[in-house]
Amino acid sequence: MSQHLSRLLAGLAHGTLVLGLLWGALPTRAQGAGASSDPLVEAREARSWLMRIHDAGKKKNFQGIFVVSAGGTVSSSRIVHFYEGSNQFERIEAMDGEMRKVFRHNDVVHTLWPLSRVAVVEQRESINAFPALLQSRGESIVEFYDVKPLGTDRVAGHEANVLGLRPKDAYRFGYRLWAERQSGLLLRADVLDEKDQVLESSAFSEVSIGVRPQLDAVVLPMKKLEGYRVQRPVMAPTDLEREGWSLQVQVPGFRHVSCVKRPVDNPQNAPTDKQMLQAIYADGLTYVSVFVEPYDASLHRREMVMALGATRTLMRRQGDWWITVMGDVPVNTLRSFAAGLERKK
Repeated sequence: MSQHLSRLLAGLAHGTLVLGLLWGALPTRAQGAGASSDPLVEAREARSWLMRIHDAGKKKNFQGIFVVSAGGTVSSSRIVHFYEGSNQFERIEAMDGEMRKVFRHNDVVHTLWPLSRVAVVEQRESINAFPALLQSRGESIVEFYDVKPLGTDRVAGHEANVLGLRPKDAYRFGYRLWAERQSGLLLRADVLDEKDQVLESSAFSEVSIGVRPQLDAVVLPMKKLEGYRVQRPVMAPTDLEREGWSLQVQVPGFRHVSCVKRPVDNPQNAPTDKQMLQAIYADGLTYVSVFVEPYDASLHRREMVMALGATRTLMRRQGDWWITVMGDVPVNTLRSFAAGLERKK
């Protein structure tokens, strides 16, 4: 899984009044146990659960093993999240592939690669925090998704309420969500394509909720960087217009979240003076990132569209520039963003 994808872990979305019939793959117990037959009551209950999921991801203390299955690959991470006062603390340790540890205190993030002894220290908005699953209130979400409760189920030993979110258009994928009944913590999220096939599944294989905060487990490693080559990439806030670009086509449901100039990523983690523009758009459940950088024939060899699990990536040349559009959305959504991006003359 790419570093960008791991940063933008997201999972949510979908449901209609006929979901119980359309989603026969759900466990029998989850297909109707305790569900109301009144559409207004169901919608109100679903919105309430979306708000609980939103709050639980920020304000609950939990730790566990989080597993992502996408595109035939499986990766797991050990997650710790503490909330004290108005402060959030996180520790994420990759359990597969190259050893990587991420520590976060509010918007300060340290990413450590112990084997190469590289530490990257960044200021990131909370949009990139785990679990970055619900970035707006339920009212805006229900404009573009039909939301329906689907009963109850069990995940990692915990009782969970199941929600379905079905997109109202072809610009986004659908989701099934499992939220722990007492706390509202999101335990599992499946991303579904237009045929209701699972593209990607993210879930806790084990999790403890309401654990006692151990802030030193996060804060102390952030202070012990001796022996690491510390990089502090600067992400300067900006906007497309200021950088000579405009998005002429507004993709329905997606609002502008942020825009920064950032150093170009490179596999050796070596310092570079090359910069790219990154603009992020969200519909409350998922993201689309638009990257713009100078075209380099030695790096940007061919235009392409790629898919890994739910994540789609479109890359193409536009004059002297190389455009990359990435997100957990259908390819046509990426094409809409790319087609609407214009360089001001």
